[in-house]
Amino acid sequence: MNRHVFRKSMMAIAIGMMLFIAGCGDIKHSSLNPAGEVGKEQFNLMMLAIIIMLVVVAVVVVLFLIVMVKFRRSKLGDDFVPKDVEGNHKLEVIWTVIPIILLIILAVPTVYYTFKLADVNVMNDEKKSKEEYIINVTANQYWWEFEYPNEKIVTSQELVVPTDKKVYFNLKANDVKHSFWIPSAGGKMDTNVENINQFYLKFDSDKAKEANNIFYGKCAELCGPSHALMDFKVKAMSEDDFKQWADDMAKVQESKVADLSADAKEGQEIFKNSCMGCHATTPTGSGAQGPNLTNFGDRDHVAGMLENNKENVAKWIKDPESVKPGNKMTGQYEISDEDADKVAEYLMSLKLEDLEKSEKKKEDDKKENESEDKKDSKEEK
Repeated sequence: MNRHVFRKSMMAIAIGMMLFIAGCGDIKHSSLNPAGEVGKEQFNLMMLAIIIMLVVVAVVVVLFLIVMVKFRRSKLGDDFVPKDVEGNHKLEVIWTVIPIILLIILAVPTVYYTFKLADVNVMNDEKKSKEEYIINVTANQYWWEFEYPNEKIVTSQELVVPTDKKVYFNLKANDVKHSFWIPSAGGKMDTNVENINQFYLKFDSDKAKEANNIFYGKCAELCGPSHALMDFKVKAMSEDDFKQWADDMAKVQESKVADLSADAKEGQEIFKNSCMGCHATTPTGSGAQGPNLTNFGDRDHVAGMLENNKENVAKWIKDPESVKPGNKMTGQYEISDEDADKVAEYLMSLKLEDLEKSEKKKEDDKKENESEDKKDSKEEK
């Protein structure tokens, strides 16, 4: 095999591999399967632009092939001189007007949807905003905080939203520029340190069921060494389920869990002494230095990327730098492997169901104590 044939063969293999690999990828982050009103409208705009482009390409290719076939040198001879069309007003009008028409076809819906999707006036109306679903998103290196001002709760890393309802977002950054993006739901928008950006999304209930009520979000702005790992999950549920979740979260007043194991109790004490300064375990108060951990045990991922289990939680606590380079936990504390395992066990116990049991147990104990006090008071009398 000579060198020329070998090069052609290798090029063909390389092109084939590129085409094959182009079909691979993580379908979790795709805007080509829209799951809501905003995503569908933006997808339709994208398809309109692609159709216009393909029409232009097709026309150019057809004209090129016609010229190639009809005006070959072998057919017309070396002396053939094509007709001079310079100054032909009809042709000049045609190839000026057609692009203008195509641009208008693309521009009209683009401008319409740009203004439609930017309509967030309800967020700035004090009365009306209290009846809407509003979420304040704060981007940090490399995690996300989600505050629900109307529900008076705060959580992190896992965004919970109602389906078939407009969800309005206030977006800001705490350190550097980030970009909030849920590909299935709609386009990305920057989170800035100096100002708040606003937009809305709507999650389709049927599409949510197809996706097992889980969508995936990312930071879409290079923000540091762990930018690619700054993921978050979106849990979409019916409006009734969302309200129930919000009510359950709001009831959590104190991070005491019923029936803790001995190791988990020790882990709780270690957490209070070492971690409470950065992490809250109650759903109140925004702007903490670290993610809110109220319902940590219910979450599917640790650090936005690892499967949520005791081993991975302990790994994250022991050496966060090995999981997310450049994170702000690194070097802020010292902890033994044994203590990290105990803290991990405590964190895994922070589930809404267990927290509800704890609250119910406290209420029952309180009622029992009040009853005993009344009984003692009667006996004294």
